[in-house]
Amino acid sequence: MGLALFDLDNTLLSGDSDYEWGRFLADTGAVDEKEYTKTNARFHADYLAGKLDIHAFSRFSFAPLAQNPLPVLLSWRRRFIDERIRPLISEAARALVEKHRSAGDVLVIITATNSFVTQPIADLFEVPHLIATEPKKVGDQFFPEIEGVPAFQEGKVKRLQAWLAEHPEAAGTQWFYSDSHNDIPLLERVDRPVAVDPDEILRQMARERNWPIIHLHSLNPKAPSPRRQSSKDAC
Repeated sequence: MGLALFDLDNTLLSGDSDYEWGRFLADTGAVDEKEYTKTNARFHADYLAGKLDIHAFSRFSFAPLAQNPLPVLLSWRRRFIDERIRPLISEAARALVEKHRSAGDVLVIITATNSFVTQPIADLFEVPHLIATEPKKVGDQFFPEIEGVPAFQEGKVKRLQAWLAEHPEAAGTQWFYSDSHNDIPLLERVDRPVAVDPDEILRQMARERNWPIIHLHSLNPKAPSPRRQSSKDAC
C-alpha cells in the first residue's frame, strides 16, 4: 500500500476548476462579467509566469463567497458541478484513480483551488481525502482570506507534511501526479513523480530527470483546458 497524490486542475480535470468557477459566476451574472473576467485573466497569467500572489488572488476569488449567503452559494455550486465540471472528467483520469484504489493506495487530491469548489469534485472521483486552500469561514459566513497555509507551491509540501502526521496509515511509496511547474517542490519530494500533460517547464524537467510523462486529456477534445486556450497552467 502506498499514497497516491493527485493535483486536480489540468491533471485529473481537463481544465481548471478555479478558472471555470469564475467564468460560471460571470456567465450567471453573480459578478460583473467584464471586470471579473479581466482580473481573473491577469491572475491566470501570473500563475503561468510562476509569480502568482496566492493571497491577493484569494482575496479576489473568495469575494463572491463572502458576499453571498451559503444557500445561494450551494445552489450555484450544484449547477457549476453539473454544467462545468462533469464534462471535464475523462475516462482516463477515472481509470488512473481506480488503478491506485485497486492497489490499496490511500487517495488524496491536493490542490491550490479552494475547498468550497473542490470538495464536491473530490466526491465525484470518490477520493476520500482533500488537501486544498481553505477560505476563512465562521459559521456559515466566508471571508475573503486564506485560513492557514495555502496548498500552493511550497505550501503543498507543508500541508502534506501536516496531513501525514495525522494519517500514519498513508506510509509507503508516494506517487504525485501533476501538470504544473508550480508543483515542482512537491514532485521533487515524492518517490514517484509523474508529469500529466505537463506545461513546458515541467515537461523539460521531467525529461531531464527521467520522470514519466503521461497523457490523460489529449484525447478529450470536447473539454480543452484554459491553459491550452489561453496559455495558463492550472493550480
